Amino acid sequence: MPGSVSADIQDKRARFDQLQESLATRQSTTHFTHAGVSVIAFMLISGAAGKLFYDSLRAPLLAWGATLLALGLLVYGFRSYRKGRVVLVDELQRYEALLALRRELHLDNPAALLPR
Repeated sequence: MPGSVSADIQDKRARFDQLQESLATRQSTTHFTHAGVSVIAFMLISGAAGKLFYDSLRAPLLAWGATLLALGLLVYGFRSYRKGRVVLVDELQRYEALLALRRELHLDNPAALLPR
């Protein structure tokens, strides 16, 4: 019986270490950053395209290209944001599991970590 308790604690500790390592790098922030930069670039390029359309009598080819690029950036930003939300939900679930394992292993109790 004592061997199974020790094996259970070792399994929990291995799972805890695995969760801690997987949460060390947050992928959701990368996706949100891509979304934010894409939206800012969209606003700048669409403003420039709008100015080109406004200033010319005939719509120049550059204005149409800038419009397509701006729309592509907007779509990319939206997709990055959606992917970031999905990854964030997964990260939050893994973080809750990490906190539950931390409570089960009594890692927040310094007295439990002392040798007996």
